[in-house]
Amino acid sequence: MDQQTASAQYVLTLSCPDKQGIVHAVSSYLFMTGCNIIDSQQFGDADSGLFFMRVHFAAEHPVSSDPAANTEKLRASFAAIGASFRMDWQITPGSERMRVVLMVSKFGHCLNDLLFRTRIGALPVEIAAVVSNHTDFRELTESYGIPFHHLPVTRDNKAEAEQQLLDLVAAEQVDLVVLARYMQVLSDDLCKALTGRVINIHHSFLPSFKGAKPYHQAHARGVKLIGATAHYVTADLDEGPIIEQEVARVTHDVTPDQLVALGRDVECQALARAVKWHSERRVLLNGTRTVVFA
Repeated sequence: MDQQTASAQYVLTLSCPDKQGIVHAVSSYLFMTGCNIIDSQQFGDADSGLFFMRVHFAAEHPVSSDPAANTEKLRASFAAIGASFRMDWQITPGSERMRVVLMVSKFGHCLNDLLFRTRIGALPVEIAAVVSNHTDFRELTESYGIPFHHLPVTRDNKAEAEQQLLDLVAAEQVDLVVLARYMQVLSDDLCKALTGRVINIHHSFLPSFKGAKPYHQAHARGVKLIGATAHYVTADLDEGPIIEQEVARVTHDVTPDQLVALGRDVECQALARAVKWHSERRVLLNGTRTVVFA
């Protein structure tokens, strides 16, 4: 896809109270503005009474050679439809890559996986920085040409460290923060400030196997299935809306170390898919759940 083609493509996402005429209004708008639908997905949730939609479309005849001007023109012309259906909506250029900050502590498998996937183009993101409360992965990060920020966290400086993170997010115009095995609990204030913009990964044994060495605890109980869960971060620890989960079956002869190794793999897979889907605007919040147009 060349730059000219990419800049003329957009993604419309929306959620609103479910009622007749939404799809017709959206498709008619796109037709009347000279746009062509490339892909469209929708879901009406009977439980919440909400309707969700993601449309990937192309503007066949852009009004300007300036992509930003075209985007604003589309947003301005769609606003009346959005208001009439009480939509929460966004129109973003298809070529726009989300700017991401990765956060890590002393387990680097998810960080390494996300860095590599981004390098080879498997993740449509731009990593603005890596933040850690330790220095273990400075060399790895800088080998990718990405800035590394060491923000040590103690009980006494937690508020200051979190403000430094927020300042970095603002300065770098960051769209998403990914906790790639970052082992510090975020404060309620930070969770609220970044609502819907922080993704975490944890082993799916929670809450059954809390605390230290969860895989060793699981081995002691003879588990037959291990997994990982990628979810949005909220003030309720590990209770945020789930985006993706991955599992692997195990047998009686696996060792605790083998469980840990398998756990690393499923954590990387679940987190990478969650980051990819979020960055492609495929994940819409539905209360405590998500709608994922994967």
